[in-house]
Amino acid sequence: MKYISTRGYDRKYSASEAIIEGLAPDGGLFVPESIPSLSTEEIAQMKNMQFFEISAKVLAKFLDDFTEEELMSYTRQAYSEEKWGENPVPLVQMNQYNDREYILELWHGPTCAFKDVALQLLPHLMTASAAKTGLDKKICILTATSGDTGKAALEGFKDLPGTEIIVFYPTGGVSEAQKMQMVTTEGSNTHVVAVNGCFDDAQTGVKKAFANKELEAKLASNGIMLSSANSINWGRLAPQIAYYVYSYVELLRTEKIEMGEEINIVVPTGNFGNILAAWFAKQMGIPVHRLICASNRNKVLCDFFSTGTYDRNREFYKTTSPSMDILISSNLERLLYEVTGDVKVVTEWMTDLNTKGKYTVDPKTLKTLQRNFVGGFADETGVAKTILDVYDRTDNVIDTHTAVGFNIYNRYHLRSGDECKTVFASTASPFKFAPSVMDALRGTGYSSGRSIETVIKELSDESGLEIPASIAELGSKEIRHKDVIEKEEVEDKVVSILLG
Repeated sequence: MKYISTRGYDRKYSASEAIIEGLAPDGGLFVPESIPSLSTEEIAQMKNMQFFEISAKVLAKFLDDFTEEELMSYTRQAYSEEKWGENPVPLVQMNQYNDREYILELWHGPTCAFKDVALQLLPHLMTASAAKTGLDKKICILTATSGDTGKAALEGFKDLPGTEIIVFYPTGGVSEAQKMQMVTTEGSNTHVVAVNGCFDDAQTGVKKAFANKELEAKLASNGIMLSSANSINWGRLAPQIAYYVYSYVELLRTEKIEMGEEINIVVPTGNFGNILAAWFAKQMGIPVHRLICASNRNKVLCDFFSTGTYDRNREFYKTTSPSMDILISSNLERLLYEVTGDVKVVTEWMTDLNTKGKYTVDPKTLKTLQRNFVGGFADETGVAKTILDVYDRTDNVIDTHTAVGFNIYNRYHLRSGDECKTVFASTASPFKFAPSVMDALRGTGYSSGRSIETVIKELSDESGLEIPASIAELGSKEIRHKDVIEKEEVEDKVVSILLG
């Protein structure tokens, strides 16, 4: 299995090389040369496997310069009971009287967000890839975050020998819990920097750093190379495919569906990586009827699937689902390549996005996309109503991002009458967004004037959920990372941190 760039770079890469490099030299994203398949027999065999075993089986299809035994060792460590509890990614039936809705809880890891699934595994893949490629440089993980990737990456890479990790996050663009998780991170190799601007500003700064050949040479002369923990890195995206395979296998194992029966998958997404992983699962052979792409008020993806025009030239909103406050969805480039197979047209679209802020796909491509994806968006009022509705209807408390997914699905179901079993990707613990969740449950403004600790305690009392340790201890931890920069200073800050 070789990896190629979405923009046609003439070299092919091994899986290890793609993971180490993160981004192709021409600015494109790595994709597998072909998509492997899972047979009906292989899917059936997975009914007797735990999640870490399914994960290794799926990854072995893509990462063929790793043995299945190696991958099994990595997944066993990454998804240990000590870090995740007995079941890392439980699939829960929402209501005993409704066998159509199932929630895939992806937030039981160390930082209470779905990013943990990939980012507890990526350090194993990264260090093994370095060994396989004979890399003799220190790896600096350079990442922009809209809230969850940052802490999950920090937790995965902190104190890992041979690495540094630098995380940039937007000031005012993450929840208080997300911010506190990041700025209190320990570890001798961790660096967290606030950027005055939105997530797209931080992400643009990071992309410019990767594309800066002068910076690359300067770091290389000092024995350092840059790599990414964002979902632009294939080693970050590939592990996410596994939990969609697992959700289908769980429905089979519990006899909620029959082999071959199609399901829907609902994913709240901003950068498009999480739902793209579900699309890859479908291409591997998991029977998926509709992929429901749920956006908040920053509805650039929703508009794209409706019109075929991707236009980031619009007002940016800070919402109660901040991890989705994104106007440049990097992973969409991978989907466009897979659908068209045309590096020239994909490169033209990405150039237009960079220079004009917009591009429009051809009608044939749009029709193909619309056969697979349904887009929708919810504003903050709709999100709050959905949190309360789900709680009243099922006794489950969901976070603001997961609520975006339920909101869009509910309207889709009413409109379409689609009765397929449906899996909702639940992307974060409600405790990470406790003020917004409590405002939804108790009334607008309820959390105003209350300390974050009080609101979290009240949410625990209301929901009956135990406060995760990583959230409960935030108030007592020292703030270690205080740097704030302007969006134009990202590259200079990287140099300052790495070279002094």
